[in-house]
Amino acid sequence: MVRIRLSRAGRKKHPVYRMIVVDSRKPRETKAIEYIGTYDPILKTGNINVEKAKEWIAKGAQPSERALKILKSFGLEQ
Repeated sequence: MVRIRLSRAGRKKHPVYRMIVVDSRKPRETKAIEYIGTYDPILKTGNINVEKAKEWIAKGAQPSERALKILKSFGLEQ
């Protein structure tokens, strides 16, 4: 199954997450099928392409709980 989930990047004690589309059986730090955007949880900012997320969800990708919450805060309507 294809999932939309977060992959950690950034430095120690200041995480930045990439929102990626990846096979659910792959580890967290693996090569993604596609990068959708980035999210900074400390500053609560990011750059997420909601249109790409909608396309992947229409194709059958399942967002993780945290990814879905972030996508909704950026304007995704389900």
